[in-house]
Amino acid sequence: MHRALITGGTSGIGAAFATALARRGVDLVLVARDPDRLAETAARLHREHGVDVECLAADLDDRADQQRVADRLAVDGFDPELPAIDLLVNNAGFSVRTPLDSTDMTEHDRGYEVMVRSTILLSAAAAGAMKARGQGWIINVGSVSAFVTQNNYSAIKSWVNTYTESLHVQLRGTGVHVTLLAPGWVRTEFHARAGIKGSSIPGFLWLTPERLVEECLRDVARNKVISIPSRRFEVLVALARIAPRRAIHRISALLSHRRSKET
Repeated sequence: MHRALITGGTSGIGAAFATALARRGVDLVLVARDPDRLAETAARLHREHGVDVECLAADLDDRADQQRVADRLAVDGFDPELPAIDLLVNNAGFSVRTPLDSTDMTEHDRGYEVMVRSTILLSAAAAGAMKARGQGWIINVGSVSAFVTQNNYSAIKSWVNTYTESLHVQLRGTGVHVTLLAPGWVRTEFHARAGIKGSSIPGFLWLTPERLVEECLRDVARNKVISIPSRRFEVLVALARIAPRRAIHRISALLSHRRSKET
């Protein structure tokens, strides 16, 4: 692969993807909301790894910005000023913790735009261009939280997980490989922005974003459809898949109770 587009590419998992790919000599298109942070990240990656880094300031809550990113993914690569994208990492996201019985739809709407509609639109744009070239890779960041029933974030990530596997099925045989990355607990800014301390989560369950990304990229190289970094989370997900729903509901309630005490 020659060029990757990463949404949410200046922090957390997205930044770890950017660094890991730059280290491999892959040029980048970074998408994030903060132009200054984009410029700083691009300068650092270029300085440390010598790769070309495009900056695309966009808020994926805004449909016009979504379309601008989709248009960048759809380019055919014949224009030397706009090289084609070989890899899309749909990573942008945030915790949606508004109670499900609340009539305030603000965060639910944002969650839908950033993690559902944007994922569909950008994946479709990338898939179309990649199919025409007969090669490409799409990584959608889901979550192991999709296997529990805590809140709308769990519901949204459940959708991301199923959508990504469905996309894999539809693109089979086209040369476009689709991988679902389902992280567990990762030490990033994600929890801090959501006001979650994470002190109730055992230390051995936490992963670094660097390890997460390296394991995911190895899975992508093997054309794996589902990447669940670390054996511990593979086991937890396997157990969640076969556990009675009543047990999942109880675990979800316990997790939600502990999290509410941290905020």
